[in-house]
Amino acid sequence: MKPNPALGPSRRRNSTSRLTAAALLLSTLLQPGLLRQAQAGDIEVLHWWTSGGEARAALALKASMQAKGHSWKDFAVAGSGGDSAITVLRSRVVSGNAPAAAQIKGPSLQAWAREGVLTSINEVARAEHWDELLPQVVSDQMKYRGDYIAVPVNVHRVNWLWVNPAVFARTGAKVPNSWDEFFAAAETLKKAGVIALAHGGQSWQDLTLLETVAIGVGGADFYRKAFVLREAAELNGPTMEKVLTTYKRIKPYTDRNAPGRDWNLATAMVIKGEAAMQLMGDWAKGEFLAAGSQPGKGFICTPAPGTAKSFIYVVDSFAMFKLKNPANSAAQKDLASAVMSPEFQEAFNLSKGSIPVRLGMKMDRFDDCAKASALDFNAAAKSASLLPSIANGMAAPSAIEWALKDAVSQYWNSDKMSAAEAMKRMVEATRAK
Repeated sequence: MKPNPALGPSRRRNSTSRLTAAALLLSTLLQPGLLRQAQAGDIEVLHWWTSGGEARAALALKASMQAKGHSWKDFAVAGSGGDSAITVLRSRVVSGNAPAAAQIKGPSLQAWAREGVLTSINEVARAEHWDELLPQVVSDQMKYRGDYIAVPVNVHRVNWLWVNPAVFARTGAKVPNSWDEFFAAAETLKKAGVIALAHGGQSWQDLTLLETVAIGVGGADFYRKAFVLREAAELNGPTMEKVLTTYKRIKPYTDRNAPGRDWNLATAMVIKGEAAMQLMGDWAKGEFLAAGSQPGKGFICTPAPGTAKSFIYVVDSFAMFKLKNPANSAAQKDLASAVMSPEFQEAFNLSKGSIPVRLGMKMDRFDDCAKASALDFNAAAKSASLLPSIANGMAAPSAIEWALKDAVSQYWNSDKMSAAEAMKRMVEATRAK
């Protein structure tokens, strides 16, 4: 892994020291008695947590397994919002060499389960009462035909706006709450010679930006009909046309080097003051924290324009694959138990930028961004404004998700494609198999 570009040498050394301390603390917390007793085994986990904040969070998981005596095998595949990792995973599974666990989300969990390659972890789930510890929208997605086949790790909010307050103060721009205010601020920043919005021109980032605009412009009910139910009338209707028009207005406020840029490098632009804002999920917060930046001082977190009462969520989860070695299967169960433990839920999410998926967790050690996210998550669940991310694997089968990414990226990158043509391609994308 390359060093985080936002950190200088001394900060990287300090960060390493903090990671070591965190690992030792977690090892103490997770002594035998908190986890299942089992013969030590090998635990190989495929994930794509390779940026600074994500890697720090993954260290907490490694520490929990090593504290139990298991051998940790890190199987990290960087890039493409997880697309590259899933490609590698499929080749491993086809060759009969599946890892113990893999980072898989949303409807893809059921797709893998239908292939008969996942194993039940009901033994752990029932003993630890997961049905009572998880929101139903989450527990339902972790199951296949009533059996838990995956363990949830966290909850991310997608519709966040990240702001560098020093840049805003220097230019006189005002932090926006609506899209009209966003474009006013962006114009002020542009005239001051500042990149208004840091963006990474990758297909999943293009669609993440669109879904954020969609819920801000069209509201939660429109988002549900268009991206969850995928109704053609909504995908090809007047509200979507307004969404796409607003979406395309954003592009002049990004920079010409955006194509192909990883999301964490876009976050680093905001951290260093090279750009003023980023529209991205709260995994971006892990980068700010890893760089020593604190909420309210080094950065501001606020709901994306027009989305204060809505919550687009991503739940990271680990699917559990069938294994032949009994010791490794036992280690796999320990992994599931560790992920749901209060100690891990706190340690991991403090580093990742997300919030615990386990209900009833104390938020005392979490920052104001996380506390606000937790409150909004609970409120959105009660008001039917809690919605899965179409861009990040939560709302549609992978074939439809990838087809939508392609359609939206083509529109974003074309100077000639009309909103009408983009809508036609989006409808076609929802028919992908």
